[in-house]
Amino acid sequence: MSEAFSPAAPPPAELPSVVINLLKGPVYRDTHEQTWGSLLRLRREAGDYMSVMGLNVIVDEAEGYAYLRTPPEYDDDPGLPRLVARRSLSFHVSVLLALLRKRLAEFDASSSDTRLVLSRDQIVEMLRLYLPDSSNEARIVESIDSHINRVVEMGFLRRMRNADDMFEVRRILKAFVDGQWLADLDRRLDDYLEQLAGARTDEGGE
Repeated sequence: MSEAFSPAAPPPAELPSVVINLLKGPVYRDTHEQTWGSLLRLRREAGDYMSVMGLNVIVDEAEGYAYLRTPPEYDDDPGLPRLVARRSLSFHVSVLLALLRKRLAEFDASSSDTRLVLSRDQIVEMLRLYLPDSSNEARIVESIDSHINRVVEMGFLRRMRNADDMFEVRRILKAFVDGQWLADLDRRLDDYLEQLAGARTDEGGE
């Protein structure tokens, strides 16, 4: 049994910083260098500490990120307050996440680089297909901007320094959007596109 938290063996000085940063959100190798290094050294201690609160510490060294996840056995326990809140996503935010996840998979298959960077215009064009037709271009772009901002808040996109119209797709997205989620959303998207096409045809025939 670990004695990391016994009175005779106080926790390592770096552990509180690691735990606090994990509770605040994902920890990245490229943006939290000191915390990342401490986490790798104290992975067991951090895991022991967070398990007391019903959380698992997930570390992906290859992709360079770590985050907290509620174990499946606690996921539906009504008596256990959630420290990691469930995210309620709008349809178009879900679509954007799926499109970014697919773009990341294509990027990984065709490039040796580790950072996928997209412009705002590229993201607008990706999502435009899934928005109803409108003659108000400014309103369409404003709507897409709000979806982009939501994904930035969630931590799956990061604005590049000194270039607010450029975004890095954070690789942690791969941990939250799996193949089954994509397949289910693909089926919904096919139905949605058929409905949009029907609506456009009806409008064109008027």
